[in-house]
Amino acid sequence: MQLILPTEKFQESYISYIKELGNEERYPFPLDFEYADFLGLLKKLDNYAKGIAIPNDAVPSTTYWLMQNDEIIGVTNLRHFLNQQITFCGGHIGLGIRPSYRGKGFGHILMEKSIHQLNAMGVEAIHIHCYKENLASSAIIIANGGELATEFSDNDKIIQRFVVGQV
Repeated sequence: MQLILPTEKFQESYISYIKELGNEERYPFPLDFEYADFLGLLKKLDNYAKGIAIPNDAVPSTTYWLMQNDEIIGVTNLRHFLNQQITFCGGHIGLGIRPSYRGKGFGHILMEKSIHQLNAMGVEAIHIHCYKENLASSAIIIANGGELATEFSDNDKIIQRFVVGQV
């Protein structure tokens, strides 16, 4: 199992992944990008990684696919650094697991690989946020060394902020 940068080779697997998600809220945010022009999607993801043509409130971020047997089973988006808004709500890592692979330990693997990738990029204190009601996510964060830093209320939901590594 490995993290790879998005590539045209796995277009069919990506489209299948998106269809499997159906109408559920998609994590991480790049899964919401239009994909009908797949080469355009790949260019947009590459631009985000390079900090080119991204929204003013965004920061550079790199998307990786977790692959097993030529199938995308998870997606992670790693923010290279945080601005004030994303430090407050967002964090360094956004990730998701394909529905048919959930509950099988792949979230833990993807989180671990995401943390290692950020460490390799020089990020030592990794901020990871999730909804308090998302017990699976908080358990994965804690299992990967996350310590609860703070909580805050956003409308009717409580968001937990965890930190992995040195602050």
